[in-house]
Amino acid sequence: MNAIIITIGDELLIGQIINTNQAAIARKLNAAGVAATRMLTVGDEMGAILGAFREGWSVYDVVIATGGLGPTHDDITKKAVCTFFDTTLESRPELRLHIAELIRKRGIPWRVSYEEQALFPVKAGVVPNPLGTAAGIHVQEAGKHFFVLPGVPYEMQEMMDATIAPFLASLVTGSVIRHRTLRTTGASESMLAAEIGDVQGFLNGATLAFLPSPTGVRLRISVQDANPGEADRRVSEIEATIRSKVSRFIYGVDEEEIQAVLGALLRARSLTMAVAESCTGGLIASRITDIGGSSDYFERGVVTYSNRSKEELLGVSSALLDRDGAVSESVAIAMAEGVRRASAADIGLSTTGIAGPTGGSAEKPLGLVWIGYADASGSFARRFLFGDQRLRVKERASQAALEIVWRRLMGL
Repeated sequence: MNAIIITIGDELLIGQIINTNQAAIARKLNAAGVAATRMLTVGDEMGAILGAFREGWSVYDVVIATGGLGPTHDDITKKAVCTFFDTTLESRPELRLHIAELIRKRGIPWRVSYEEQALFPVKAGVVPNPLGTAAGIHVQEAGKHFFVLPGVPYEMQEMMDATIAPFLASLVTGSVIRHRTLRTTGASESMLAAEIGDVQGFLNGATLAFLPSPTGVRLRISVQDANPGEADRRVSEIEATIRSKVSRFIYGVDEEEIQAVLGALLRARSLTMAVAESCTGGLIASRITDIGGSSDYFERGVVTYSNRSKEELLGVSSALLDRDGAVSESVAIAMAEGVRRASAADIGLSTTGIAGPTGGSAEKPLGLVWIGYADASGSFARRFLFGDQRLRVKERASQAALEIVWRRLMGL
């Protein structure tokens, strides 16, 4: 079973919005055993949309389109569906009730535009959208399936997870595809490749992809087999081989982020943590609190950007700041100790650095970051160079800081 992914929106073509929907849908299709072999992006123009629909419907078993289901004048995808499948729109009472309940919970008054959202192609089935007002569209003809989903990423992903991916997986016959992604941190792509060595000796027809990002390298194992159980066994066997070579860099699998893994460790050991951030500007605290239940272990976070704040909130001495400068090993340690002392947390973590684009020197170049750590057994700081792109420096520093705590707790 093959598929085409069609994304609709002028904002995608002009680069105003990054097209994350394509990648998200492709991942879900692949996991369901459906091969996405074509991706196409068109603007909010009827001729272009209908052309994409014609191409997709004539060639592919599954067409999944996103975008253009909203209530504004440029949202014309429902009308395009009606034109393409020679049908009309009708008001669906069940959709109207869903919209009314959704906006009631959000404290939003009923507007005329919501009537438009309750209109739906006569020939189509509804794909429920629990998170929004635009229902998904499903047309089934001659063994093919045509889906249209909202362009809002979190709504689309919920609909793929809850409805479309399970439905398509139930239709797939023949071979299955199994993936497992190992999440690594603290090692470059080339370092991991060197330590893993010759992959052909253990892949035996499977594939291993190296997917680098600013926060680490993902190692994606892919196996295709006619027998689902055999596919699962081969994935586990390959994973074990890779872990035997680079386990000290692997913190999680698939969609696990390091902040979730770290949070589980802290909770299991009944430990608390506090963070003092300078160059990362609260990013570490934000990532930690992205995880539900983080109040079990995250005591507080402070952004001490100025020297004055470091002195007043963390007790860093002015003499130390004058002697070594804010971006230094000694100040990073003092910040970690200060936030631990002020919060009575088990672990104190700190960042101080030069994110750029100005402020660097020969002695302290752009991208220099010191990360401090303190617990009952002592304190230390690590020095990093993260390049000269400000946001990339912040992202990499936040990852390295979380990694330090993870390694400490894991005894690595």
